[in-house]
Amino acid sequence: MGRSRGKSPQPPVRAQQQQQQQQQQQQPSQLAIQPQQPRQRSSSRRPKSRSGKKKVTSYKSEGVEDNDVFLLPVSDYWIALALIVVATVVRVFKIFQPTSVVFDEVHFGGFASKYIKGKFFMDVHPPLAKMLFALVGWLAGFNGNFDFKEIGKDYLEPGVPYVAMRLFPAICGVLVVPSMFFTLKAVGCRTMTAFMGAGLIIFENGLLTQARLILLDSPLVLATAFTALAFSCFTNQHELGPEKAFSLTWWFWLILSGLGLGVTFSIKWVGLFTIAWVGSLTLVQLWVLLGDNKNVSMRLWFKHFFARTFALIVIPATFYMAMFAIHFAILGNPGDGDGFMSSEFQATLNNKGMQDVPADVLMGSRVSIRHLNTRGGYLHSHALMYPTGSKQQQITLYPHKDENNVWLLENQTQPLGIDGQPINGTTAWDALPEPEYLQHGSVIRLYHRPTHRRLHSHDVRPPITEAEWQNEVSAYGYEGFEGDANDFFRIEIVGRQSHGAIAKKRVRTIETKFRLVHLMTGCALFSHKVKLPDWASEQQEVTCARGGTVPNSIWYIEHNEHPMLGEGVEKVNYRNPGFFGKFLELNKVMWTTNAGLTDSHAWDSRPESWPILRRGINFWGRHHTQVYLIGNPVIWWSTTIGIAIWVLFKGVAVLRWQRSCADYANPTFKRFDYEIGTYILGWALHYFPFYLMKRQLFLHHYFPALYFAIIALCQIFDYATARVPGIGVRENPIINRIATVSFLVLSAAVFTLYAPLAYGSPWTRAECKRVKLFDTWDFDCNTFFDNYDQYTNIEVPSVSESVVPTTAAKIPEQPAVPVEQKEEANISGAPVEAEQQHRVLAREEKVEYRDQDGNLLNDEQVKALEGKVDFKTKYETKVRVVDEAGNEMEAPEGGWVEEELIGVAPPHPDVEGANSETVNDKAQNEAAAPPEASKDGEKEAEESKPKPASELKDATSIEENEVEEKPKPSVEKEEAAVHEEL
Repeated sequence: MGRSRGKSPQPPVRAQQQQQQQQQQQQPSQLAIQPQQPRQRSSSRRPKSRSGKKKVTSYKSEGVEDNDVFLLPVSDYWIALALIVVATVVRVFKIFQPTSVVFDEVHFGGFASKYIKGKFFMDVHPPLAKMLFALVGWLAGFNGNFDFKEIGKDYLEPGVPYVAMRLFPAICGVLVVPSMFFTLKAVGCRTMTAFMGAGLIIFENGLLTQARLILLDSPLVLATAFTALAFSCFTNQHELGPEKAFSLTWWFWLILSGLGLGVTFSIKWVGLFTIAWVGSLTLVQLWVLLGDNKNVSMRLWFKHFFARTFALIVIPATFYMAMFAIHFAILGNPGDGDGFMSSEFQATLNNKGMQDVPADVLMGSRVSIRHLNTRGGYLHSHALMYPTGSKQQQITLYPHKDENNVWLLENQTQPLGIDGQPINGTTAWDALPEPEYLQHGSVIRLYHRPTHRRLHSHDVRPPITEAEWQNEVSAYGYEGFEGDANDFFRIEIVGRQSHGAIAKKRVRTIETKFRLVHLMTGCALFSHKVKLPDWASEQQEVTCARGGTVPNSIWYIEHNEHPMLGEGVEKVNYRNPGFFGKFLELNKVMWTTNAGLTDSHAWDSRPESWPILRRGINFWGRHHTQVYLIGNPVIWWSTTIGIAIWVLFKGVAVLRWQRSCADYANPTFKRFDYEIGTYILGWALHYFPFYLMKRQLFLHHYFPALYFAIIALCQIFDYATARVPGIGVRENPIINRIATVSFLVLSAAVFTLYAPLAYGSPWTRAECKRVKLFDTWDFDCNTFFDNYDQYTNIEVPSVSESVVPTTAAKIPEQPAVPVEQKEEANISGAPVEAEQQHRVLAREEKVEYRDQDGNLLNDEQVKALEGKVDFKTKYETKVRVVDEAGNEMEAPEGGWVEEELIGVAPPHPDVEGANSETVNDKAQNEAAAPPEASKDGEKEAEESKPKPASELKDATSIEENEVEEKPKPSVEKEEAAVHEEL
């Protein structure tokens, strides 16, 4: 029996094979007469008809039917509609909870504010979903004034239309359900199997949690699902053979596949994995087409090739770039992200551009010098001294334009007058008969005009980077002081980075990049992304480095003034990078920043833990409720088992194929291998690349892979219960119905057990502990009350208060308290008449550890965090008066009288306003504090300091001391720790 190596087996037509087998059984003597007949089983031969003529074949796949989703029975569309209704109820139920910022809503809600304000920011994700969040918020009346600054920040009081913004991902989550249903129908699954698959999406707890919050993953999963649907429909049309090629339906699904790729890639770069999946299957299709020399000429093959190139490459790339064009058009104002970008990029923003400046730089020019590599800002000094080292004046990089950035360029010697005598003073170069240009090799001094000191370096270690190869850089001298040899720096032009022939010979504004080498020590002026402490307003460190990296020692002049450079001189400005220049630069910065997110996170996880659902993510906790991202264990573990089953099947099939077994002659066997393998490939391409990433990873990164795994699981279900011949399932459709409904009911039941963690609903400690199967599922059951009756004392916002947040919601007034105690705002107020009857009967003290969301950490969690995080404590004090029922009472005007609070522990002195003496002392200290010595705007610098965006909200550990006095109308006093980012 002949078989061609290196080719996929191509069995004969089933009917012909059965005919040959019957002939062999009835007429065995024919084997001797026709010895070449067995060669018909070879994959390299085409089957022949009964007449002996070659049968016309094509690339049409055997056993494939036309599963056009537009031609389904009407009952299927009614089922899809019913699924959409159920999905809507599940996704939108109590979507106003929580009423405060949750997890990464800090980032993506904040980006919506920046879009509405038009302030440029830098994020590691493409802009499409973020712009849609901003659009929904803007249509709902959001003005962008809410900053989403911290987890737990209240939405109701400022009137943020957060419900409308959350409805967008909820709608995306709903639409994933029909996408799954029609995808399974497109690959030939039974209606009940498709119904089950869509139900698994509805009752998947992790997808539900993500779909109820202002996060990117729900739009991402929808885009992935849409792409899978479109390409599955296109593949079905392709496998129907030449008669379907280039038809309207064929083009429709091909173009939608490309559009889906563009949308997916424009939401997150995880879309690259979806592109890899579609690209891999497209190459297989083209390879099959190339082998059909009967129906596909080379001309027709190239037509197929270019059609796919246009739809699957040109359309996605164009769509992706169009999203960035809109992004740039909206974000025209400077913001906290422009510090990541080059000066050329920044100059395209409103108010960041500058007037044309003289091109040539002369001795005596007043210049501002900018660092090239770190984009940390301008060479800067101010009248503040280093606390260590030489204790001379500080030199830093400052990110904003300021008069303290101005330096005067002096020659190493004073110029000579007509009488041959030196002209003294810093203005000596202003009226020379001939301009004196700065050349490569010129030795200069840099005079800081605001403080009358010169740039200076010496063999003293810097205050932060105390390496032997680093010297301190300071400003030294006084007005009228001639300086010393340690003020001399030599200009070395870096020709390969300078633009223009003249700029490579002499210093020109913007165009020339140069190094400043200290003449006495040989070190080069250097800066890197190291921040100085508070005594330097956290500005960037500047040193003089011997052997430092060249890029960090390259500078250029941005501003240039000189009395001899009038209006008629040549002027320059930053080159406009244009759209493509900005597009490429921003994507490069996004890639670099994304790869740099390597810090550990309290709730991160690694890919090997995702398929087994080892742990989740704590999103939010307050009012003895919690939002914790965890999947439905039945669905997750079943998909993992399904993948393992197919891998085992494939391994056995390959071994049997190698042994020349004819398994692939069975169309059902072949379709099982190819159809399920298609979506196992999608799972693998969306899962295994994460093993190569060293950045922060979280459980929600597994969701696109989970979607493909659910498709594969449903296909296995469909084959096992409805399509495998010989075991009776084809003849008994009731088997498929019972199996799918039973599994869906089981999944829904488990969904309800963990639903309180998705909805942030009341739960009891006992119920929580009963379903907490593993210690690695680190949601805190101690957060919850022992019974539901205890939740009745907590005022939960109503739908009417939350769904229409166009006006500020009314909440009970209460004394000013630290941020940590905001959760007490929802405790019912007590009658005013009881105000004068307060007394303290008992006091309780305890130490608690909490994460960044205020959730309690148990002893095991605290122990696990030891050595990984710093536990920092800041005490805060709150005085509360409660009635007999434990309801908080409003404070009278002027606060509680001290006599009423006898027996209460004294306020902690670290809390502003807690103690009158502390306040007075603080006021006196502030009055005695010396004024700032430079006009730097340090606070503005801190607020505008560039910060990478998504997924950087680290967990925090909190040590909390709580002092509580209760029964009867009593006073409670709490000392709680403030959140500290790790």
